[in-house]
Amino acid sequence: MRLLHTMLRVGDLERSLAFYTELLGMRLLRRKDYPGGRFTLAFVGYCDEADGAVLELTHNWDTSSYDIGTAYGHIAIGVDDIYGVCERIREQGGKIVREPGPMKHGSTLLAFIEDPDAYKIELIERA
Repeated sequence: MRLLHTMLRVGDLERSLAFYTELLGMRLLRRKDYPGGRFTLAFVGYCDEADGAVLELTHNWDTSSYDIGTAYGHIAIGVDDIYGVCERIREQGGKIVREPGPMKHGSTLLAFIEDPDAYKIELIERA
């Protein structure tokens, strides 16, 4: 068994695709419209689906926003230079909600950003 994907419902698919591909450097792996169900699925990731887990962005055509709820935590992405990555994200208009620095009660360098639908994404500097 292995993890295949995590699904996020998004209010504006083009805005979300721009965020994940342009700001975070993922690739659009596949995209398909389902007119009968009035939704589109787009899969993005850093590797092919056969090689690792990806994100499934689900856009329901008649829904422009969602309540995230209290159960959702965050997506974690490993980065090489957390300060440089955060600066690039900031320069491109991304929202940093926790500045880069050591985690509380530890030494791991991390930061948090938000995607266009306010989903939290943790950036963790890899050693």
